[in-house]
Amino acid sequence: MSHITALEADIAQRRTRLANTLNELTAKATPSAIAKREVDKAKQRFADATTTPQGDLRVERVAAAVAVVAVIVAFKVLRGRRR
Repeated sequence: MSHITALEADIAQRRTRLANTLNELTAKATPSAIAKREVDKAKQRFADATTTPQGDLRVERVAAAVAVVAVIVAFKVLRGRRR
């Protein structure tokens, strides 16, 4: 009988672990969780691109990004005026 009891206990433990794993996966797969991870990754990539490993601002990269944005805005404004 103890062998059967041990098997039943093992099955119950595995079932509990499986349920917990499924709950964790379900939580990670929600659209809001996915969106939060993507936003966090984008923030980290931006921080990596604009700061040195010591935390100093990379002025040349920030200036280049601002210049690109300014060119895009100017292009859209000029294109909008032609219509």
